Amino acid sequence: MLDDLDRTIIEILVNDARISLKELSNQVGLSSPSVSERLRRLEEKKVIRAFTIDIDPVALGYSLSAIVRVRPLPGMLHMVEKLIQETPEITECDKVTGDDCFVGKLQFRTMEQLDTILDRLSERAETNTSIVKSSPVKRRLPPLS
Repeated sequence: MLDDLDRTIIEILVNDARISLKELSNQVGLSSPSVSERLRRLEEKKVIRAFTIDIDPVALGYSLSAIVRVRPLPGMLHMVEKLIQETPEITECDKVTGDDCFVGKLQFRTMEQLDTILDRLSERAETNTSIVKSSPVKRRLPPLS
């Protein structure tokens, strides 16, 4: 699906999404129009979904994070999903199989703030929360080959 040049372009962009087209072209040894065309194709194929930034929550005052497993009470699945989507402190969430329906990541400033978030969920779901001590593997790409 991807050739070596596409993989190289993606790896460079993962490290610096703000790189100029000229510099990207220089690094991969292609002309700017050729790289631009490859980027367009990668976007059309949905390989590249967005050019984005990575913000450190700690720099914004969110010094704590937690993983929360959520099991909606009977008949509350859709309401809980909507509540999760409307809670800005839940920065990531996956709908999963198994005993729990959702696994989310929360960013928060204080334990009181965590309690407030969990209290809103507890009316409609059971939760199991683990405080994150460290993240030995940051978000990364799966192997590109």
